[in-house]
Amino acid sequence: MEKSLYYSDYLHLDKILSSQHPKSFEPGQPKAHDEMLFIMIHQAFEIWFKQILFELDYVLSVFGKEKINDNSEDMNLVLHRLKRVQKIMELLNQQVTVLDTMTPLDFLEFRNLLTPASGFQSVQFRLIEATLGLEMQKRHQSDYYKRANQGGFNETDLSQINTIENKQSLVKLINNWLERMPFFEKDYWFSFLKEDENNQHHPFWISYREIYRSGLTEREAGKIQDFDYVFLEQVPTENAEPERLAMLRSSLSAKAMRAALFIMLYRDFPVFHNSFQILDTLIDIDNALAAWRHAHFRMVRRMIGMRVGTGNTSGAGYLEGAAGSHYIYKDIAGLSTYLIERRKLPALPKELIRKLSFEE
Repeated sequence: MEKSLYYSDYLHLDKILSSQHPKSFEPGQPKAHDEMLFIMIHQAFEIWFKQILFELDYVLSVFGKEKINDNSEDMNLVLHRLKRVQKIMELLNQQVTVLDTMTPLDFLEFRNLLTPASGFQSVQFRLIEATLGLEMQKRHQSDYYKRANQGGFNETDLSQINTIENKQSLVKLINNWLERMPFFEKDYWFSFLKEDENNQHHPFWISYREIYRSGLTEREAGKIQDFDYVFLEQVPTENAEPERLAMLRSSLSAKAMRAALFIMLYRDFPVFHNSFQILDTLIDIDNALAAWRHAHFRMVRRMIGMRVGTGNTSGAGYLEGAAGSHYIYKDIAGLSTYLIERRKLPALPKELIRKLSFEE
């Protein structure tokens, strides 16, 4: 007779609960009580990181398709699983508060035993960042990330990270998805403004640009040049430094940005419900990751002040720089700069309204 399934066997609790091996508990070492908490918290982080990567694998599989139905079951599940990633990140931010019950003196009892191991060597967290779309050249102190010496990654882990970084990230797939939005085709715009044959831009964006420009205050007048760069690919004649342009638009094309703004403006139409929620959730995930990095920075600064990290980074200084610069979906988050009042939105042509409302 087959043995019935037992709770601890199903969860492999014998392996999980026997996988904590504090260095300070070894013979000849003064036992540091809080090292057990330190290990438990970081193991919990890694388990949740595994779940995040599992969810993101599904999201990538959907956005990687040649054709995507924005109102299919696949996209419903994409939204559901991105929301789950967001909730997991919020939970991780709460877990950091448990680690805060350890004082700096408690940490010093075993800190030196950890060298040169470091949270920097979390392969899974690096894979999460790379999968979402954080590029190497946009990382704070990027030279840290390819180290194979003490405090860096071993060759196996570095190879795994390089493999993921060379694949299409989610932000690139999101860009492709947005660029394919079909609702600017001429068939939908017969009753809109007559297109100026001498103007290369769609009549909707000619109209929207003028409404946006007329709503800017005197102090904001320069924002129209930002609008022209972000959405119309017109590089400003002044203040065109690469760093500034990258702050305006870095990961998405102008075509993708136009589609994203259009979705945000007309999100009340049924066809855009899921699309808007997906874009909004990506911003929430980015913000939750930033909050986690900041919580980590705050915790490290509390524990070791400005001492060098165990992995030979600059410790809190490095973490502070990463927390402030490792945003992935800032292009989408920045769309709010270019919104106009709802009552001033251009009225869409009837042909397009029928399509956006699922009317025949």
